[in-house]
Formats: sequence, C-alpha cells, structure tokens
Amino acid sequence: MSQPWLKKKINALELYTIDVILGRRADTGAAIYGAFLQSLSWLFSGIVQSRWWLYRNRIFHDQPLGCLVVVVGNLTVGGTGKTPVVEKFAKALRDRGRKVAILSRGYKSKSVPLWQKWWWSLTHAAEPPPRIVSDGKLVLLGSEEAGDEPYMLARNLPGVIVLVDKNRVKAGAYAIKKFGCDTLVLDDGFQYLPLKGSLNLLLVDKTNPFGNGHLLPRGVLREPIKHLKRASYVFLTKSNGQRDADLEALIKEHHPEANLIECAHRPQYLQRFGVPADAEGARVPLSFLKGRRVLAFSGIATPESFEKFLRDLGAVLVARERYVDHYRFDESDLAELFDMAKREGAECLVTTEKDAVRIAETRACSLPLYYLRLEIEILRGAADFDEAVGRICFPANGEARAGG
Repeated sequence: MSQPWLKKKINALELYTIDVILGRRADTGAAIYGAFLQSLSWLFSGIVQSRWWLYRNRIFHDQPLGCLVVVVGNLTVGGTGKTPVVEKFAKALRDRGRKVAILSRGYKSKSVPLWQKWWWSLTHAAEPPPRIVSDGKLVLLGSEEAGDEPYMLARNLPGVIVLVDKNRVKAGAYAIKKFGCDTLVLDDGFQYLPLKGSLNLLLVDKTNPFGNGHLLPRGVLREPIKHLKRASYVFLTKSNGQRDADLEALIKEHHPEANLIECAHRPQYLQRFGVPADAEGARVPLSFLKGRRVLAFSGIATPESFEKFLRDLGAVLVARERYVDHYRFDESDLAELFDMAKREGAECLVTTEKDAVRIAETRACSLPLYYLRLEIEILRGAADFDEAVGRICFPANGEARAGG
C-alpha cells in the first residue's frame, strides 16, 4: 500500500473494531457498529455449521494421505500461542526420527494474482506446486513471500520441510512424494476439513478462552464452542499455573473425554536484531531488561501478554505501540518508532519474534533492537513436552489416536 496515511487509517479502523469486539468501547457509535457486526456473525455461523454438516454427512469428503497428520489449531482467531506449539511438536517428532513437513496456508503472504488463477482455470493448466519455504536444509523464501509463521518455523527448524499452499491436500501429497515425508503437521488446520487428521490438537488461551462467545466478526470464534468435541487433545495455553475449574467444566461439558494438557509460554532470552545469531552479544539474558527503559512495539493478536512479559522481567516501558496482527512495518513506521524511543529516553526497543521477521534485516538501527524468544513449558498433563509428544503420537499400540 503506497499511501502511508491510508495504511494508518486502515490500521486505526481494525484496532477500533477489535476494541468493539472486546467491549472496550461503550459509545453510541460502538453500539451501532456492534449490532452491524452481530448481523454478519449470524450469517457466518450459518455458513460454518452448514459446511461442517456437509462434511459430517459425507456429502463433502475429506481425504486421508496415508501418513500421520497432526492438526494444530484453535476455535478463535489469533492469540493462542500456536506457533511455539507447532515448532515444539515438529522438533520433537523430527528428533524421534520422523520425516516431518509443516503445511501452512501462509496467512498474509503474497498470493497468486486472481487473473493468473482465472487463466489456469480457462486453459486447464496445472497449478504450480506448493511454495517451498524450507527444504529441510535451506530457507528459500522470506516472510513476505512465505508468511510470518512459516518463515519463522523454517528458520528455527532445520531438518523440517515447510510448505505453503491454501490447498493443503495438494501440499501434503507433494511433501510425501517430493521429500518422502511420513508425518505432516497442519499449522492452523482445525477448520481445514478437506484433509483428514490423525490427531486434532486444539489450543485454548486460558487468559481469554472464547472471547465474548460470539462468532466472527462480532466475536473471535471461528466456529461454535460445541465443536470442542472434535479435538483429540486440548492444550490450555498461557497458563499461570492455577487451575480454572469453570473453564475445564465447560470443556468437559462439550467433550467429556477431552485430554487436557496445560502449558505456559516462557521467555527464554533476547535476540539482538541485525546481528548474526552465532555472533558474540547476539543472544542477551533476560536479566538485561531489569530496570532498563524500553519502548515495546508489536503487531500481534494479544499485545497485552507480550507487554506483561517485559514488565514482569523488570523492564520500564516508557512507551508502547500496538499494531494490528501481521502488520507489515515500512520505513516510515520504523523511523517513527526510533524517534519516539529517543524522545522518551528509551535505552532500547523490544518486539516479538513474529514481528521481527517483518522487519528488513538490513535496516540500520539507531538504538539497540531486540526480540523476545518464547518457548512452551508443560505444566500439567505430562512431565514434559517430549512425553506429551510420545504419548500422543507414539502410543503403545503403535496407532495414533484419532480425533473426535
């Protein structure tokens, strides 16, 4: 988008919409806008439930691919901490000798132009193969072409294939044929019904499990809460270690046999932006933040949790900037952030790992810029993540447990 003012207006509208959905606005305009969103939500609900009915009654058919398919997803849009779980699962499966491919739709990546899709349809030409983000040895695409999460996963998971295609049946078949994969991890795949999963892992954010209970666009639900019953395992993410009896009772109400695994996202270290990962001083301990004046910025679904991490680690947030999820920073955005940091007397800027992949690595920084590295820790339901993977994917009888 060439006009910075238009980009900022769209960003402001999206943030306003989020405020209305989360009940942060109570004015007349918000009430009218909320009513409009509710009417769209009823329409969306009808479409979602009709689609599920068609698959459940075998009018539409899902397709097995003859290998282990681990589906990782959620009922809500964004914010459940899905990418670290996908990364940990793929790494654990790889380390156990599996040939793993992660299949992603590449949300907000560059898509094929509409005219080209029409041309393929008119000429009956074969569509191109999935985009290969990583062949297991090299990262072949950047975040703009691949999407934020696929690029981040490819960068962090040597030995794992990462493919991007909206048609994940095609992508899965390609991974099996081209790379000899025997395990597919479907990233954000709970709503992708054409590919039959061996295991459905559903993530629920304990800090905001189902939003206001409404479906999109009035709420954050992609499908009704009752669809919890399709999960093989339910991961309760972003836990503070205390049990939530009401949430667990709600889950059991819709899925009495649900297997619950509780986990938390734990900060690991700070990574200096623009410095090679293996260079001296590139990885900084979390103690660095204690008492330090920081400008925090992020374009993620739940910026509050990121900012809380920084405060809990002792950072003094002199300023913060929030953008919509998957916001792609341009030069003017970054110049404003560095100018603001200097005005507020910040000693450094800190962002998330997902945001860092959307900033050009060649960008010169007038103040130190870091991203916060998070990883998953199992709190309940398994001794550690490897045990969870072993119990879920390698049960005693040798068969993966099918989803509900």
